[in-house]
Amino acid sequence: MLAFILRRLAQAVVVMLTVAFVAFMLFQFVGDPVTNMLGQDATQEQRDALRRDLGLDEPFVVQFGTFVANAARGEFGMSLRQGQKVSTLILERLPATLELSLIAAILALALGIPAGVYAALRRQRRSAQVLMGLSLLGVSLPTFLIGIFLILFFAVLLNWLPSFGRGETVALGRWSTGMLTVDGWKHLILPSITLCVYQLALIMRLVRAEMLEVLRTDFIKFARARGLTNRAVYYGHALKNTLVPVMTITGLQLGGLIAFAIITETVFQWPGMGFLFIQAVQFADIPVMAAYLCLISLIFVVINLVVDLLYFAVDPRLRAERGGH
Repeated sequence: MLAFILRRLAQAVVVMLTVAFVAFMLFQFVGDPVTNMLGQDATQEQRDALRRDLGLDEPFVVQFGTFVANAARGEFGMSLRQGQKVSTLILERLPATLELSLIAAILALALGIPAGVYAALRRQRRSAQVLMGLSLLGVSLPTFLIGIFLILFFAVLLNWLPSFGRGETVALGRWSTGMLTVDGWKHLILPSITLCVYQLALIMRLVRAEMLEVLRTDFIKFARARGLTNRAVYYGHALKNTLVPVMTITGLQLGGLIAFAIITETVFQWPGMGFLFIQAVQFADIPVMAAYLCLISLIFVVINLVVDLLYFAVDPRLRAERGGH
């Protein structure tokens, strides 16, 4: 187990160093930060002085080492557009993105797993076929189109829910949340549904496929031969084995929710990290882009590591293989 963890940690370090290198190259090839900060009218002496202050006159290897050391402390310099520390901007936007992704993930799991089980166990019924048709629609429609339809129906035509912003928030220390106010929940409904639709449809189809596969295995036939009830067979044996591979995909999808909330946040003007990244791209704000890239990669690496450890703990076959080696 210890060797498995150390190997995964080593892989995580390699991945993060690779991502840090890509992020660092943004500073080298996407515009000149000195020109962006001083403008075209600055003198050569001013440019040289700022270049020394930023450490841009150092060799490439030294600059990269400094960048990695600063990134490990969460320091990515100043935003070229807003003139604030990038770490401050990220911390201000992080709660909004995490709340949106968390609610979307809960909705996707709470609805996707039961729907997938139902579609597998009642696959001949018309309702199950309708669910599969809707799931195909869910994985096919672009996220921005789903968001626009929801805004048109619930915000414009019915005027039930707000169409943009985060609503009223409450400060808990340095963390701000809209989940403690009614207005915050109203603003959260439409973007969270928009973000969860694809994940919900994917989980439902995956659970159905895995459930049908497990129901054809020999140990399920043996369980039936022992006289177990359908409820015990389906939920005591089949579902447990179905959720092992689903857990892996779901964990990675959680990282995807955070990373790809960009479109949803843009459609709903949600003040999260994705919306901040879009603004940074529009203004070539390289420090913000680099920080976002590193943070999202770190989230993916951590989630992937946790999923691997859970998979190792849940699946006895992996422990047997490791023990055999």
